[in-house]
Amino acid sequence: MAETAKTADLSDDRFLTFKSEGRFYALPAASVSEVARMPMLARVPHAPRSLIGLANLRGSVIPVASVSVLLGREDAATTSASRLIVLEGASPVALAVDEVASLVRVAPEQVRTAEAEVAAEAGEHLRGVFDSGAHVTKILDIPELLRRGFEHRTARRQMRDNMASATTTTVAAASVKIEHQRLVTFEVAGQDYALPLEAVREIVTAPEYLTAIPGSDDAVRGVIPYRDGLLPLLSLRRLLGLPSAVLANEKVLIVTMGDVLIGFVADRARAILSVHPGRVEAAPSVLAARAGGESQIKDIYRAGQGRLVSILAPERLFREDVMQKLRQHDATVTAKVQEPVGRSEAGTLQFLVFVLDDDEFALPIDAVEEVARVPDQMTRLPKAPKFLEGVVNLRGEVLPVVDQRRRFDMQPTTANAKRRLVVVRTEQHRAGLIVDSVSEVLRCAPDRIKPSPDLTGDALGVVHAVINLEQSGRIILLLDPAELLTRTERGLLDSFSKQTRSNEIRQTKQ
Repeated sequence: MAETAKTADLSDDRFLTFKSEGRFYALPAASVSEVARMPMLARVPHAPRSLIGLANLRGSVIPVASVSVLLGREDAATTSASRLIVLEGASPVALAVDEVASLVRVAPEQVRTAEAEVAAEAGEHLRGVFDSGAHVTKILDIPELLRRGFEHRTARRQMRDNMASATTTTVAAASVKIEHQRLVTFEVAGQDYALPLEAVREIVTAPEYLTAIPGSDDAVRGVIPYRDGLLPLLSLRRLLGLPSAVLANEKVLIVTMGDVLIGFVADRARAILSVHPGRVEAAPSVLAARAGGESQIKDIYRAGQGRLVSILAPERLFREDVMQKLRQHDATVTAKVQEPVGRSEAGTLQFLVFVLDDDEFALPIDAVEEVARVPDQMTRLPKAPKFLEGVVNLRGEVLPVVDQRRRFDMQPTTANAKRRLVVVRTEQHRAGLIVDSVSEVLRCAPDRIKPSPDLTGDALGVVHAVINLEQSGRIILLLDPAELLTRTERGLLDSFSKQTRSNEIRQTKQ
């Protein structure tokens, strides 16, 4: 990251001055691209202390370094006076400072370079000082501070640079071929239903207010803005012949149906499951002969402990006359999303987005086996590292469980109902990750995926790329499933897997 800062000639007589913990510092004005207010930052796990996050500035993702931490002090709290100083360079970096003071002119002969070493306090690296009359201002050597604050690892950075073409190739490297069928499960009137994952474009929270469609079927709840068009919402309760109700925090499953998008409103989303084909059976033929919601059940998944999940056929969820009425309103209501030129449905990428401590992270959906509730009880392993919460029996398989907050050195939190277990499989490992919550299944175009900025250390390996959603101002860190564990931790899981297999063989022989 250090080489991204432009080294300006001190013969330039203009300096931008700023404050950090009450001290006055300066940078040559020629090295500064712009000064901006502090935006929301996306924190990067395992990043050096100096890197306090990533900022979205006019569509560009820029790493933000704290001047206080670069100087060996504690990170200063953000106030209304805090500013970002964006430095010039091929890969810009921004400096977070307490306050920008002024742009001053200082004659070259007034800059005392010989006194830099004497004037420097612990942690400071100076190129010179000048006296502004009211106080002494120190000219920071930012390239040197960045070199000291960020450890570069050439091999890992080269791997990051290969992300310049981060599209389907990027995701394919992290994807895993899974033969199991994957389902999105949800609840409607106290019953469990599912749709095939490939049929679901996104899952979003139902808005509080809807625009009604006069004369529409009673299953049509209304329309909402979605992307570049409008999305019709249909009540799954009505479509399945169940009692009608409007609940708080309902979920909308957005499904592509031919040339239109339909939002199906469920009471709540449950999980993403990877199910063995042997546990899925065709719905009994007698159900298809009956009227009502039963005719829309294609298969039934035996989830265990007597729990059955009805797998719905999207094409059977609504009557043709309902669709005809929707199409008749296309003069004022269009459900078809007009994608920008060059962006097709086939070219979109799909990710599971989850939250840790108010920060958003994503995993390629192909690397996610399922999302489930965190088990109430887990078996702790003696002498296990802090990141390994324990092991659980998930559908007949012993699964190691990783507390992702601890893995990212975040403060522990109390258990809550929103916590989820994200089961991830790489080529060699399968583990459950405990996260604060799962927010959505996100589809985005490849051009929204950008190479991660010039990160260093373990952060470079874990953060595969950045999903930059400029319109909403969101920065989502795309994680590399294979890099979520360090080499040592992967070795521990290898040993655990071998021990588990040995125990299974021993029990079989007995």
